[in-house]
This record gives sequence, C-alpha cells and structure tokens, in this order.
Amino acid sequence: MHYCTIIIAWKWSKNIMYCNNFRVNLWSSKTDHDRSMHICHGEEAAFFTRSGFVGGKKLLGICVDYSPKMWSSIVITTSLFSCLSCFLNILNNGANMVYFTKYTVLDRVRCYNLKDKRKVTKANPLPLCPGESYDVVLSYFLNECGYFPATVYFEFQFELPKPVTFCIVREIKAVVQTCLGAELGPVAPYKPFPKVKPKRPIKEVVEGIPPAGKLLESALDMKNYSLRFHLLLHLEEIQMEVDIKNYNLYNQTMTKDPGNRKLLVLKVPGVAENRPSVLRGDCLSVRKSGNAMSSMTVYRGYVHRVELDRVKLGFANRLLDTFIANMKFDVEFTFNRLTLKLQHRAVDLAVKHNLKEVLFPSETAAKKVSVAKLSMLNRRIENNPEQRKAVQHIIAASSKPAPYIVFGPPGTGKTITMVEAINQVIKADPSARILACAPSNSACDLLCERLKPHMSTFELYRMYASSRDPNSVPKDLRKYCNWDEKQDCFVFPEKEILMQYKVMVTTLFTAGVPVGHFSYVFVDEAGQAEEPQCIIAVAGLLCPEKGQLVLAGDPKQLGPIIRSPYAIQHGLGLSLLERLMNRKPYQDLDSRFVTKLLQNYRSHAAILKIPNEEFYNNELQVFASQEERETYCSWEALPQKDFPVIFHGVLGKDEREGNSPSFFNVSEIETLVAYLNRLEQTQGKKGLPKLSAKDIGIISPYRKQVEKIQKALKSLKTLSHWNDPKELKVGSVEEFQGQERNIIIISTVRSSLSYVKMDTDFNIGFLSNEKRFNVALTRAKSLLIVIGNPVILRKDPLWKKFINYCVDMNGYVGIDFKNVEEEDLFEAKMKGLKITDSEGLCSFFFCFFTSRVVFKYFILSIFLLFYL
Repeated sequence: MHYCTIIIAWKWSKNIMYCNNFRVNLWSSKTDHDRSMHICHGEEAAFFTRSGFVGGKKLLGICVDYSPKMWSSIVITTSLFSCLSCFLNILNNGANMVYFTKYTVLDRVRCYNLKDKRKVTKANPLPLCPGESYDVVLSYFLNECGYFPATVYFEFQFELPKPVTFCIVREIKAVVQTCLGAELGPVAPYKPFPKVKPKRPIKEVVEGIPPAGKLLESALDMKNYSLRFHLLLHLEEIQMEVDIKNYNLYNQTMTKDPGNRKLLVLKVPGVAENRPSVLRGDCLSVRKSGNAMSSMTVYRGYVHRVELDRVKLGFANRLLDTFIANMKFDVEFTFNRLTLKLQHRAVDLAVKHNLKEVLFPSETAAKKVSVAKLSMLNRRIENNPEQRKAVQHIIAASSKPAPYIVFGPPGTGKTITMVEAINQVIKADPSARILACAPSNSACDLLCERLKPHMSTFELYRMYASSRDPNSVPKDLRKYCNWDEKQDCFVFPEKEILMQYKVMVTTLFTAGVPVGHFSYVFVDEAGQAEEPQCIIAVAGLLCPEKGQLVLAGDPKQLGPIIRSPYAIQHGLGLSLLERLMNRKPYQDLDSRFVTKLLQNYRSHAAILKIPNEEFYNNELQVFASQEERETYCSWEALPQKDFPVIFHGVLGKDEREGNSPSFFNVSEIETLVAYLNRLEQTQGKKGLPKLSAKDIGIISPYRKQVEKIQKALKSLKTLSHWNDPKELKVGSVEEFQGQERNIIIISTVRSSLSYVKMDTDFNIGFLSNEKRFNVALTRAKSLLIVIGNPVILRKDPLWKKFINYCVDMNGYVGIDFKNVEEEDLFEAKMKGLKITDSEGLCSFFFCFFTSRVVFKYFILSIFLLFYL
C-alpha cells in the first residue's frame, strides 16, 4: 500500500520557542520543533498554545507521513457558541492532471459542513494541473462540551487510457472543553497494573477433594445447602484475596506516631474510601525493601487507628528497635476472615437445627391465625393501609415458621414499618426479646435512631464491633451502645447483661455473639445481604416454632456486593429475601407472608414514573409532601416547567489514566459543574430555598469519575461559600442505596460501544443492570438531572424508555441525538465508499487556515486513516 504524504511548507525560525513564520508559541522543545521542520522524517507535529491561535489567520503547518503509528494534532483554544472554519487546501504535487470529483463529510453528529466556490460534483469535476491548488471550506458550530469525531472524504480521478478513481479520507476529532476540562484530563497514559506474582516459590501443592460437578448446577435445597454455600464462600474468598493484592505497596516509608512512639504511621492512598478496606484490628504484613536476605523476615503489624489516608500500626519491638527514618518497606494487605467464618458457621447451624421451614417455607406450614386491630404509635402508619396490614400480620406471626417479608419499594417507609412493628411487639408482650439487624452500620444506626424515642437505655442496646471507628458513631447513640469511656474502646458485655435488654440492634456480622432467647428477629435492608450473611442472625438464635423472622427490603434494588463472578453466577449474589420472593407463596403476594408497601413519601411523580412502570407494576402512589416535591418545578433552568427531570445529552469520551482501570468522562463533569453553578446562583431566588450541601447527591458508577468529580468540586469557588461543602456526597449507586437527596445528579460516563460488553461481563456501569438503574433514579426527591450519551444509553431498553420519556415531556437538552448517526450505520456507509489505493500516482497538500477562531478550549485533532 502506498501512502499520500501530507506536507505544509515551513521556514526556519531563529527563535525556536516562537515561530515568526506562523506566529505561534511552541509547547515543544527545540528538538520537537526541529522535527516538525523536517517533513521527510514523518515525525509528529508540534502543539501550539492559545496565544498563537486566537485572532490569527496565519498558515498552520503539520508534517506527518501517512502511517498507522503517526497522527498530528492542531490544538486550538476558542470560546463556545461560535463558528469555526478551516480551509482545506488541496494541492496537486504530482506530474499529471487530476480531476477533483467529489467530497463529503461523514460525521456521527451532523455539525460539520463542507463547501467550495465551484460546487464540485461528479457531474461538475474540477481539473487540477500540476502545481495547482484548490480550497474546500470546512465549517462547524458546536455549542456543547464533548467529543465530536468526523471523517472527511475526497474523491479524485486520473485521465489515463482508462479512468482511475481513487480517494483520500481524513478523520477529524474535535473536543470542546473548558479550563476545568483541561485540568481533569488524564494525568498519565493508561497502563494496567502488572499481574501480581507470588513472592515465594511453591515447593509442593497438596490437592484436596473437589466437590461433585453437579453441586453448583443443581437447585438449592436443604440437602446441598451447607456444601453449596461453603463452596461459594470459598470462591468468594479466593477472589477477595486476589483483589486485595492489587493494593500492595512497594518502597514505602513509615514514620513514628508523635502521640505514641510505639506505633508506626503508614500512608495508604484510598483507605478513606475503603480502597482497600482497613479496619481497627486488621493486620498488614511488611518486609524491608532491598536485598533478598533482608526481605526474608516478615513483620506483622496490627491496625490501631485509621485516620483519613493514614493507618497507625503496632509492630513488635524487633522492628521498632531497628527502625530508622526513611527506611523503605514493601506492604502486603490482608483481609479479616471473621465475617467469612461466621457465614460458614451459620450455614452449618442452619442444617444442624433443621431450618427448612424458614429457608424453604411451604404455604401449608403456616397456621391460620386471627389478625387483631391495633392502635398505631405512628399516626402516619394509621393512615397507610399497607403499613398497617404489615404490622398487624407481624404481631400475629401469621407466616410462622416462615419469614414475614415487608416488600418496600423506594421511599415507601419500610424502616418506619419495622420500627412500628418492634414497638408493637414490646407493647403486646413486655417479656419479648428482639434482635434487630441490618447489613450496614448506617442502617443499624437509623433503626436505633427511630427506636430510641420510645425506649430507655435499659431497654435498647446498640452493639458495635470492636473495629468500628468511635468517631463515626452518632453522639446521641453513645449512651445506648457498648462504648466504654474508661477503656476508650468498644467492649462486649457478658451474655447475662445482654439478655436483660428488650431490643438489641447490631449488624449481621456481630449478631452471632449472644446465643439464645430472641422471640423476634428483624432484618432491615435484607436484600443487600447474601444469604449466609442473613442467616447469621437466625441459625442457632431463633427457634422457628417459637420465634418469628421478619425481612424488610426490595428485591428490585441492588443486592449484595459479591466479587467473584463464579460465585455470582451460581447464586451467592442472590439474597434470601429475593430468593423467597421468587417462590410461592411470596410471589403471589399472599398477605399472610408478605406485604408490598405502595405509598411513596419521597419523590415527585415525574421522577417516579419510569421506575414505577418498569419495576412495580405502576402501583406506587405519590404521597410526598407537595411543597417539598415541587420545590424545583419552577426552576428557571428546567427545559419544561413543572417537570423536574432533565436528561442532558453529551457526546463525551471514555478515558483512563495511570494504572487505574476505571473510566472517567471529562465532558460530563463540565456539564455537571455547570448545573451546580446554576443551582448555586439561583438558590434563595424566585421561591427556591437556600441550598445546603446535604441537599445534593452526585452518582456515578465508576470510581475514577467519582474522584474526578470530587477534584472538580474542590476547585469551585461558589461551593466554598457553603457552611458544609464536604456534605455534598459523590459516590457510586451502591453507596447511595437506602439514601435520598432533594437533588440528584447522575453522570453515566459511558460513551463508547466498545466498552459496553466489558461493563456487562464485569457487572459495572448502568447498561444491562436494571437494579442499578432503578436505585439511581429513585434517590431524588424534587429534582433529577441525568447526564449521559443518549446514543449509547439508548442501546439499553430501560434507558431508551427513560430518554424517550424526557424527550416527550420536553425535558431533554443537549446534543440532538436524532442527528447522531448510529455507529453500525456509520460503518456501513464507510464500507460503501470502496476506498482504494492511489498506487502512488499523486501526492496532496492539505493546508489548514483558521478563521474566526473563537471557540474556548476547543481541540481539533486530525489523524490519517488506512485506506479501507
């Protein structure tokens, strides 16, 4: 294959850092500038700064050979909402006459235009003699931040004994971005982490006994219950061990803690975000960096305290005595196996105590009982028929020995229902003993907050694990919990003391401490716990014939977080609540076993509409306060008044940096920041309330996008005026489950079809994950803003319905996706061009002239493609 050389004539300049011929400053060094002069070398062109382009109409030059490894860029900084035009100068540098017969621009976003004075077509070709040139004007208008690629196609013909047609294509990439966008770009090229290599040679491998292959393929029942879950938990543990090794650190220094010289302080980036998860009591292994002999000894350090991005470690005197400043260490992270041990124990106990009617309930096992009318302590429940019915059936134990399920869609008050049921149990039977659990500390704290107005410190007990950070415990719960002021830590009371309390609140992982006497076990947010975790609170603690298990949650929202794809494939990611809801009698919504709450106290009807239709049979009813839900119905930035939902279409670019495999999208962050500025500017005006950082939540499915957004927020001067800017939460969908905000802004990130399959395979992102979609959209109370690429998102049926809904309701803004060509159609059009080799018959010059250069931070990248 022959390549067409693209040349622009340069003249030598004495001042290397400033080119007099083209009046542009150079970012590059003298060597780079010299390279750009020598067109025959085919090197990359220099990049230029803003001063040389703004207002300039001089010739811009690049020198590049048509090679798959080389591409050239013209960097132009301009302002938004203005036109930019380039003159494409075609110069016949060959020895024969050539006819210019056709040109077109193939752009996925129809924002580019080509025109020429002679209006060249196949019917009106333009002859180009040797040395002659001709201009074609490329103009474009882009009023959105984003990434806009296009392909320019030129067709030519030689008049030989037989006409020969050939063509040249060039790809143009335009990136419109602000100053903030430039700052948030990749700090380093993406380079995946090398695979972790074992440090010690393996002398011998002792094979175990593999389980029967049918174990994971057969349906779950009591016969294979413990074996199956043991295997799944082992698979998960293997994946956890692999994942934690990715956080290992090398050649790190430690310092002595000024407050306690027996502790060493290690800086661990990401530990504040549980990446990696390090808790008090965990251990880390360190060895001295350097020669092989010094690294043979491994020192185990125990975590005494975690402070932001630092951990304080306690080591043996053998290391402390030899420790000197700036000593280098290799750090290996481990994870605490206690949680896994408790789950293994629970599945064994479930079989030992024959919990078949709890785990695999039958309709016939439940006895017929009368449901008494009750006077509710919470007056709102009195007026809610579903909540009232749920409490009555729980008190009557109508499902016993089977669990009773409170199916609580978003914002329907399932936690309030649980709290009311607990209070009613104590009221009906003062001798009752209740264990109230949840998978997370935050959910347990919320239960305790709701229960304490009705109970004294002698009746309610909140038990924390010893690893819990005392600073994260709400102050008003201190007197209800196991914090010991004298010992300055959490302690575990004796069993006899625990049994005196009427209600004990704890996470599922600490529920296994007391053995015995509970008449009721309540598990809130049960859909977020894997089944072995959930039954920690049941196996060995609850007698099915005498006690009642109550599960509250939503099987349509996110389930437990599982790392192993094999464990997910074979059911570890399925919660007990969701498994029961998929079988009779629960799937029939028999009121003796389950109640579905229907009154939504959170969201505006427009926000709730699509999730309601797709996940809840359109049964949810809007009961949120009218004043609160309509807060932003008259906001001036709404495309449609009284419709507080915005979908802002952005054509961004998926990017990665450094060793992080996570994606980010700068264009979406710029749009997001623009909305935050607009919200700040309009607060307290035209009936809008004053904003607090707690009112806003920002959701994105990728960790790197979360980090980039957090970085962008720190640079916003407008947000620094708030009293609590750190309360503006930015996190993943999983971090927002169970929470709500007045305003939710979602950045979907994904802008390339090539990564969609990866998202599906690894269960990340929004596409092909309906539960993540449901949770994200239902966090908002009065305003929902979604920023994303409509072309990519519309590949998913749920997102397509949501985007079409926004379009129909005039809530869509941004890029006109109807004018964006689908990638498969675009590729078909490219293939239809039948581009062939030019056989080296001619060379062409493409000269670029800029006019009206007024885009702000607009990057135009032009690189050469292979002939198809």
